[in-house]
Amino acid sequence: MSSDAEGFIPVLEELVEQARRRLHAWKAEQEAVAPAPAAVLSPEPPRAAGSKVATARVDPASVQKATDLAPYIDHTLLKPEARAEDVVRVAEEARQYGFATVCVNSCHVATAARVLAGSSVLPIAVVGFPLGAMLSAAKAFEAREAIRAGAREIDMVINLGALKARDYQRVHQDIAAVVEASHPVPVKVILETGHLTDEEKVVACALSKAAGAAFVKTSTGFGPGGATVKDIELMRAVVGDEVGVKASGGVRSAEDAVKLLRAGANRLGASASVAIVTGQISTAQY
Repeated sequence: MSSDAEGFIPVLEELVEQARRRLHAWKAEQEAVAPAPAAVLSPEPPRAAGSKVATARVDPASVQKATDLAPYIDHTLLKPEARAEDVVRVAEEARQYGFATVCVNSCHVATAARVLAGSSVLPIAVVGFPLGAMLSAAKAFEAREAIRAGAREIDMVINLGALKARDYQRVHQDIAAVVEASHPVPVKVILETGHLTDEEKVVACALSKAAGAAFVKTSTGFGPGGATVKDIELMRAVVGDEVGVKASGGVRSAEDAVKLLRAGANRLGASASVAIVTGQISTAQY
């Protein structure tokens, strides 16, 4: 083992111990706090694209109606059978409704970037999607090529196997490789929370933050489960305001969206974005 690796192990061990302490503190806090009631939102006409949000919590007062949710939404199309014309449609919807971004597979990011040019809506590419079980060098290469094609944010999938094996150095290095390859474009780390215990979620958040990720994100939309209020509260408790929290997977209504924002999310990944901001409920999948 190299001296650099040996020196990093105590740092990782301290991160994991801090994560465990935050998990216990969060659980104690949950037992003492009653959940807030969800807001009732009314559909409104589309509004112009707004400014992008930072990483901190969203002020609940900023969301008074369904269309106020638009600047927090990553309008998503990740189906493997998606065609170029589908990407064009989704990008045009994002311009119309003022969503934060359009999130697509890396092969489609150039198309999304072309349609979004001149607007405030940013193109996102997913990397190592949806399994995360690729070589770190492959993820880094995909991130660089996606940025070359026009991506302005990168959503990467964590190495779940390494996380489950408690190979925390490998998890950290995997994230750091994509962060370095993407700089200065921000990177979100998809944890696929449906596969993880609470402790694993906390450790994944701590490692993502240590590796320089801009956001942690719940799900791909292709794994088990999706975004939950409990997971968002936990993730926010670990990362604080220095790292953003993205809720994705199963967000299908304005009510869902508001609950997740109140729990600590400041970005929402959804394919049902239009339904959300027009006060409808969708059964759509990614």
